[in-house]
Amino acid sequence: MRRYGKHTDEDDIRSRPNRKGNRPRTHIRPKHEDASWGMVLTVDRGRLTVLVEDRIVMAMKARELGRKAAVVGDRVALVGDLSGQKDTLARIVRIEERTSVLRRTADDDDPYERVVVANADQLAIVTALADPEPRPRLIDRCLVAAFDGGLTPLLVMTKSDLAPPDKLLELYGDLDIPYVVTSREELESGAAVDRVREQLDGKITAFVGHSGVGKTTLVNALVPEDRRRLTGHVNAVTGRGRHTTTSALALPLAGDDGWVIDTPGLRSFGLHHVDPSRVIHAFPDLEPGTENCPRACSHDEPDCALDAWVAEGHADPARLYSLRRLLSTRERTEGD
Repeated sequence: MRRYGKHTDEDDIRSRPNRKGNRPRTHIRPKHEDASWGMVLTVDRGRLTVLVEDRIVMAMKARELGRKAAVVGDRVALVGDLSGQKDTLARIVRIEERTSVLRRTADDDDPYERVVVANADQLAIVTALADPEPRPRLIDRCLVAAFDGGLTPLLVMTKSDLAPPDKLLELYGDLDIPYVVTSREELESGAAVDRVREQLDGKITAFVGHSGVGKTTLVNALVPEDRRRLTGHVNAVTGRGRHTTTSALALPLAGDDGWVIDTPGLRSFGLHHVDPSRVIHAFPDLEPGTENCPRACSHDEPDCALDAWVAEGHADPARLYSLRRLLSTRERTEGD
């Protein structure tokens, strides 16, 4: 007679009682050694569009991954139907370790960190020089997120026919950030596209920017319609004559020599997750000076060793000012 309760032993609990067809439970997961690798192009309500070799495959996350989510740019291992035919669905069973992450929180007091893009080489921060006016605090926050996540920043300034770039370039000159200045006329003629492309070839580039700066217009110019069809899906909605990105979407540059990842327009960029000790890695001329900093130094306090480091001539004072300005964005709202 089978026993239950406190008198049970191993032989009594191999399967649930009064249930037919139950298999013994196990914590051993299949290795899926025959899985194929692909790149996530977009995510839509639990369904992921993945490029596997030359095919577009629809997939969903396997249960064994638990709460771990795949995002655009992730390298993933898939099993199941990889034909890419209509109404087929594969399973994502592994997510490769990420080389970089673009992360944000909804607000500075929101502890929930969201990974927006994985494995991008650089972050193109698109800002208009006028109409709408530049938002330096938002640019600062994007720079902090790039430095924190291991992405190289690229500043793309649009609408130079409405205002000169000098003031903005002066603000970020000490950070040695590569930049491209474009006008609406150059964008229409294609001259601006060629200059931007020079910065993108052979790289995976995530584009960010708030509404109205021309980010999606630039992405559309960089990736013609015939290249967009290669993804099998363009996740955008049309309203009032313009296209607005509703979720991150990876698109191939012509010649298969790079990728552009268009992200939704930003209203805010929370930095609750950022650790100042990671941002300092983007300042190699200042980082050695932190060895004598007090534990958990914010790099903007009386005992910070960076003041002495700069005073001794190891780095330019303007660089320390730029670092502290960026780190202080974690304590300010974007409208300050």
